[in-house]
Amino acid sequence: MRAAVYGRQVEVRDVEKPVPADDEVLIAVHAASINALDWGLASHPLLRRLMLARSKRKPVGPGRDVAGVIEAVGKNVKQFRVGDAVLGIGRWSFAEYVCAAESALVKKPERVTFDHAACVPLAGLTALQAVRDAARLQRGEKVLINGAAGGVGTLTVQIAKSHGGEVTAVCSARNVEMVRSIGAERVIDYTKDDFTKEPHRYDVILDVAGSRPLFACRKLLTENGRFVMVGAPKNALRLAWRLLSALVLSRLDKRFRIASARVRQDDLAVLAGMMQDGLLMPVIERTCRLDEVAEALQYIGEGHARAKVVIKPR
Repeated sequence: MRAAVYGRQVEVRDVEKPVPADDEVLIAVHAASINALDWGLASHPLLRRLMLARSKRKPVGPGRDVAGVIEAVGKNVKQFRVGDAVLGIGRWSFAEYVCAAESALVKKPERVTFDHAACVPLAGLTALQAVRDAARLQRGEKVLINGAAGGVGTLTVQIAKSHGGEVTAVCSARNVEMVRSIGAERVIDYTKDDFTKEPHRYDVILDVAGSRPLFACRKLLTENGRFVMVGAPKNALRLAWRLLSALVLSRLDKRFRIASARVRQDDLAVLAGMMQDGLLMPVIERTCRLDEVAEALQYIGEGHARAKVVIKPR
């Protein structure tokens, strides 16, 4: 099969087709999508070694999100059969075939395309768990989402809206209308206005972009407001400082929290149900062929991607 493989640069090669373990399925990949994590692991070998050090079956290429059709099942798999269309988290999904644990998959809603289904797993889990669990957003609360136009941000806007939040979104001028179209009542163009200097106060701030100082954001919170760090800068030094600052603040001020996605099958089912009901629909900026993965990852790394980039292996 053909697959994207780690090296000095990510490149597409012919490799051996994977074989599922007893609790896994083999998926013929119809679509995958790129996350910031994929760019980070592809671009920083040291980060890749650190994050994958404890993995028993190390992926040799990028890609986590997957949507496709099951071609084979392990002997212990009970929930799925050959021919089922699924979405979820795989291992090395920028490939024609990928193995995935039964517990990291759900059936794809019939009304949802493979391309849209592939955009949701990791970004959707991040957004859902940030809004519902970390922020504990309540109906009628005012929420600001910084970085609303990216892959996680566009899903965060929709999930916050579905939970009854009054959404203010921060993005660049070219994305204002798109972000309004997915549910934001108010949009701030950060190229013109600094939201930290406005008089508005918020019950929840979901910071996907990590672009403004934490102490500047702190003054925007209501007395019982919550600041949730969802994303962070791509620059390694700024990322380290941001994480350290957030950790310190989270110890000193209970209003500061850090969200990180956990792969939970029941949450994937929630996301699939929202898509089926029309409450959640990923925004796709572009679709790329498998042999365009390296260029697509570089585009993500430049930080200007609008919503999701989809990889089509076949």
